Formats: sequence, C-alpha cells, structure tokens
Amino acid sequence: MAKYVYMDGKLVEKDQAKVSVFDHGVLYGDGVFEGIRAYSGRVFKLDEHIDRLFNSAKVIMLDIPLSKDEFKAAIIQVCKANGIRDGYIRPVVTRGVGNLGLAPWTCSNPTVFIIADSVQLYPKEYYENGMPLVTVATRRNNQEALSPIVKSLNYLNNIMAKIEARNAGVEEAIMLNTENYVAECTGDNLFVIQGRTVYTPPIIAGVLPGITRATVMELARLGEYTVKERMITRAELFLSDEMFLTGSAAEVVPVVKVDGRIIGDGKPGPITRDLIERFHTYVNAHGTPIA
Repeated sequence: MAKYVYMDGKLVEKDQAKVSVFDHGVLYGDGVFEGIRAYSGRVFKLDEHIDRLFNSAKVIMLDIPLSKDEFKAAIIQVCKANGIRDGYIRPVVTRGVGNLGLAPWTCSNPTVFIIADSVQLYPKEYYENGMPLVTVATRRNNQEALSPIVKSLNYLNNIMAKIEARNAGVEEAIMLNTENYVAECTGDNLFVIQGRTVYTPPIIAGVLPGITRATVMELARLGEYTVKERMITRAELFLSDEMFLTGSAAEVVPVVKVDGRIIGDGKPGPITRDLIERFHTYVNAHGTPIA
C-alpha cells in the first residue's frame, strides 16, 4: 500500500495529500492524467506516458509547472518512497485553485500530484478464462467536443457506460462512437482477430492512443501477425475469431462473449494467449529503472 504521495513538489504522507475544494480539477474535471505501470523495478514506457501527458495538457492549454525530466524524476522519487517494484502510477495535473466559475484564467497555479500504489483492475479469472462484454447506449465523446487524444479528468461518460455494464451483469462495456462504429471500452482499447490479422479501431474512431495498445501492435507485428487499423461495426465483433482488450492497468485481457454471442470457441484464443505471453516477457525486461 502507498505511504507517500507527491504533492506540488514534495512527498507527503497519503493521509495529508489533499486537494482544495476550489480546485478546478475537482469542480469541473479540468485537468489531465496518466496511468503507468511498473514491472520488476522498472517504470514501463515512462517517456511515452510523459509525452502523452504533456500533449494532453497542451491541447487543453494547461501549463505543467515541471519539465518532462523533472516530472519523470518525481515519478521515480514517489516509486522509491513507496517501495514500488510492481505497481500502478497515477500522475495528475489539474488547472489548480480558482473561483467558482468556469474561467480557467482564475487558476494561477496548476496542482500536480502523483500516486504510486498496487492495482488489479479485473479478477484473475478473466485473464485465465476470458471476460464477457456488453455494448452500451452511452456513446464515446464526440471528437468535436473533446479530442480522444486528451486523457482528461472528466470521465463521466465512461463512468455512465461502466454503470450500464454493471447493471447488465458484466465488468466492462463497449462504447460506440456517434457514427455507430466501435470506439473502445470504458478504460481499455479493443482488438479483434480474424485468421492471423489483428484489427483495432483507428484514432479517428474516437480512440485514446493507448501506450499498451501501441506496444501490443508492435509485438503482434514481431510475431508475424498482420496488424490493421480500421473502422469496426458491432456486428463484426460477433463474428471475430478472437477478441481482447488492452490498457495500462488491465494489460491484455481476453474477451469470450459480447452481447450474449460467444466469441470463437468461447475460450481465450491462441493468438491472444501468444500476445499475452509476449507482452509479459517484454514488460519485465523494459522500462526506466526505479532504483
């Protein structure tokens, strides 16, 4: 369990890590974050995550009060303080304390905090036997409202989709975009497999450019599978040979049922299992050392 949190330049005990009720991250979800994993004493894809954090901030015109190198050093610092070898890291930057109004220019100092702790997103049985999904009515945000490349603190539509999934008796939901194409799940990217071809929706479908997504695509190509990004319809999901999800917290999760339809033979498929093994081998040997 975490003992310390990085708060605005210093480590504090987690019980003392507090954010003002006037912070616009609390009031309006005005801020950005990342989800990063540590494996075997290494922070996985740290440079890529920090680049994405800064890109998200740039899009919403939020100035992060640390350089990229300073931010990476702060992440290593909080991991060391909490004795993290295998865990989950959540860096967050909010607009900061401001007035009771939307205007971001009333916030003079962005708030920065970093949590490093343990995590298990889904039950172990899903990784062994696969998980069921449902398609929900809540749509992925329209790209004209908020670009999918921004990993913002405002996750309300994802939360509503998650509630729909739970009401349907499953843990995760497939979200379509406003054009009725598959986008992603509430917190994970989605892949389907036909033959030896691995498909995933493109960024223009309303997809967050996931770090784990990119890693698995690279590993699939190294495994001599064909990888293609293209628009996918809901009906095509039902006809796929295999399906899986990817995410920093989730890693790679097999999917065996969608909206009551069995995927493949109802068990994690051979390509999915191969990619899971390749992913675990890869992450345990790569990353920025914590020590």
